[in-house]
Amino acid sequence: MRRVRPGAAASRGGLTSVATGDGCAAPRDLPRLWHVTLSVSGARAPLKEVRRGLEQLAHDHPFLLTSRYADDHAEIRYWEEARDLHDAAAVALRLWGEHRQSAQLPPWEIVGLEVVDRETYHQRLAEGYGAPPATPVGVHPF
Repeated sequence: MRRVRPGAAASRGGLTSVATGDGCAAPRDLPRLWHVTLSVSGARAPLKEVRRGLEQLAHDHPFLLTSRYADDHAEIRYWEEARDLHDAAAVALRLWGEHRQSAQLPPWEIVGLEVVDRETYHQRLAEGYGAPPATPVGVHPF
């Protein structure tokens, strides 16, 4: 018999009975999708190095949708899966610093952060507000 701490799943890959029907709500602690826009800026850096760093960041962070950049600022947009806004924002605020060494990003600081849930993002688009969808996907100059 395996010992499992209270509240933890007792098996891996086993089936779990789930209630169905119109009256069932999704548990509040399940991950949701959040649209994140992170803005960074700082001292001028060579455009070639900024682009290369953002391309490496996109490789390291697979959910990165698009990055726009200039020699002294950049904007990164992506979807984050998190339990709530606090978790999504915490991950976003660590993104630049945690990848700065591995992606050789400029020593810029975060100057803006927007995190909205999927429904709000799509509602804004439908009403003609907010940034348009990230097309084309990738790393592009402003």
